[in-house]
Amino acid sequence: MWFFFYFATERGRRGLTANRRDMARLIWTQLSPSWHFDDATFDRTARAYDNDDFVEVVIHFFRYRIGQLPGYAPYEDFEKQLATQPPITVPAITLDGQAGGPNFPATDGTASADHFTGPRTHRQVPGAGHNLPQEAPQAFAEAVLDLTSLGRARR
Repeated sequence: MWFFFYFATERGRRGLTANRRDMARLIWTQLSPSWHFDDATFDRTARAYDNDDFVEVVIHFFRYRIGQLPGYAPYEDFEKQLATQPPITVPAITLDGQAGGPNFPATDGTASADHFTGPRTHRQVPGAGHNLPQEAPQAFAEAVLDLTSLGRARR
């Protein structure tokens, strides 16, 4: 999680400003060490890093996450509601990549289980890290389809 604290500094802001794509590639690699994405895959996403607001949004996000900055004022009421961690009552399928690297160790889903009061299935996905939709598209799609079917069955 080094980048949380790096981006909390002005040196981190300057580093991200000067090295947007290199920083993103490094973080992608650390969060998904088993994912061997090609340049074309990275470049499709990397175009977003050229957005004028990219650095400010990233810096604010990480500083907010560690309590260094307030959230976005128009969403303050939603933040307060979510901070209470209300139970999730709708059907859910949670996914956990088993190859998330040291920043995101694999879990069996028990750490978050108490937040779900509706039907929930937790699935571990071998070989995938932090970016499940791209690293394990089949497992991700199956979860979406299974959840859709479960929702229809409950009607």
